[in-house]
Amino acid sequence: MPSTALSLTTLPGGLVALPGVYQPQADTRLLATALADEDLGPRTEVLEIGTGTGALALHAAARGARVTAVDVSWPAVATARLNAWRHRLPLRVLHGDFEARTTGRRFDVVFSNPPYVPAPDDRPPSRGPERAWDAGLDGRAVIDRICADAPALLRPGGILLMVHSEMCGAEETLDRLAGAGLAAQVRTTVSVPWGPVLRSRRSWLEQQGLAAGAEEWEELVVIRARRP
Repeated sequence: MPSTALSLTTLPGGLVALPGVYQPQADTRLLATALADEDLGPRTEVLEIGTGTGALALHAAARGARVTAVDVSWPAVATARLNAWRHRLPLRVLHGDFEARTTGRRFDVVFSNPPYVPAPDDRPPSRGPERAWDAGLDGRAVIDRICADAPALLRPGGILLMVHSEMCGAEETLDRLAGAGLAAQVRTTVSVPWGPVLRSRRSWLEQQGLAAGAEEWEELVVIRARRP
């Protein structure tokens, strides 16, 4: 596969990425910090929804957890598998929708950096790199599914960690998780400068009431929820 190898992007931490695969950014690092505080070990069953490069899944695998990672993007699946091989870490990487690929399974820890950027199209894209960030008009197309499915994915006492923009409404996420029977709270927050995607749709975001005219910073939140 010489042509594929030539197209790889080398990232910090010894990771590589195929074209179009979401590369670790501020939201990845914020979720990694929250994940570091969780108790992971050889008997811990972990699920990552939307693994991208596999950076966070490998972080959990390096601590001894048994990790399953799911992504709808074939390039992401190939990238995560390649990074697992390069780091000599056991990682089960599945292609497809997380709900379909985890039917009947429960986990001790589920974490996700899902698509959460509001977009003019009310339906998330079915292909292309935008799948990693565009999530419908309110940015909640995937977030709401994770909230609804969390009770079925978690074992008793299991933990969900999810990062997303405050632009999507952290309170709504907390309300949905509470309605699903989970005890949820904002674990941590951080403000980061707008990236190129938000800057490119500033006018539309302002029209939707999601941003002010001079806004340049985005607040990210990590939600932590526990199943009783």
